[in-house]
Amino acid sequence: MYAPERQQAILRTAEEQGRVDVLSLAAEFDVTAETVRRDLKALDRAGLVRRVHGGAIPAGRIGFEPDLAARESAATEEKERIAQAALAQLPREGSVVLDAGSTTARLASDMPADISLTVLTHALPTAARLADHAGIELHIVGGRVRHRTRAAVDAWALRTYGEIKADVLFLATNGFSVDGGLTTPDLAEAAVKRTMMAAARHVVLLADSTKAGEEYFARFGDLSQVDLLITDTGLSPDETRAIEDQGTRVQRV
Repeated sequence: MYAPERQQAILRTAEEQGRVDVLSLAAEFDVTAETVRRDLKALDRAGLVRRVHGGAIPAGRIGFEPDLAARESAATEEKERIAQAALAQLPREGSVVLDAGSTTARLASDMPADISLTVLTHALPTAARLADHAGIELHIVGGRVRHRTRAAVDAWALRTYGEIKADVLFLATNGFSVDGGLTTPDLAEAAVKRTMMAAARHVVLLADSTKAGEEYFARFGDLSQVDLLITDTGLSPDETRAIEDQGTRVQRV
């Protein structure tokens, strides 16, 4: 495949999925990561995409929010490693809140059979994965369901999370950075995340490295409010040190 053909294919994928990442494209086209970076640089110069950490998004769609299927198909190996590492943060007994997100949903699928937990979630896909787990007392937090994320938001969700104190929150985000904090495209989702963070004694952020440096419209917190960030080895040592300087422990897997 010639470079212009490959670049057209990359552009189509970016427009369909909302973003592309370098490693996935390199594997798809059987080329080096450096070749993909040159393709993205060419598309960026042409004004067709905007380069971001680890990949690119379509030009003019900085606040674009990929749908659930697109998020679940991106960085799958990294998300599975993150979910596996997050299992060590589960209490043997007690209460856990699971945010709406593709990595938190993987954590729900990976929960061992011998745990005994109270789990709250406002994410319908996550709740479905836990519905038949014999050791989990599952509480579904209600509200208006956003179609793009299949997550409940607004007053009912805020009221419920405002009335609890959980042992651990497994938090998701669309973007994170030292300066930009924790961000997501939707104000209603941000409000729920902010309330969940206040409702937990221990906050664990599950976020793959493609989200590092990303900033979206609605800010819901700072990295200093996160006790532990579990991410992948794509997060650079410099970024890791900057985050740890905020008081957040970082685990790269």
